[in-house]
Amino acid sequence: MIKGGIIIEKEFDSSIIYDMNEYPDKNSGRCDNCDKGHFKSSVSEGKLIRECRNCGMKKSI
Repeated sequence: MIKGGIIIEKEFDSSIIYDMNEYPDKNSGRCDNCDKGHFKSSVSEGKLIRECRNCGMKKSI
């Protein structure tokens, strides 16, 4: 998003599980929120969930 000539990054809510189809990785294998590459995985409701160990952002993959 650009506001007043300044690029503002979208912040992600760590309580929401984002869908990989709607929010693909900006950098493959990296968290969109903090750009770290260390995740833990779990299965919830039949979906594989990837959670960033640094900031807690979750994505179903």
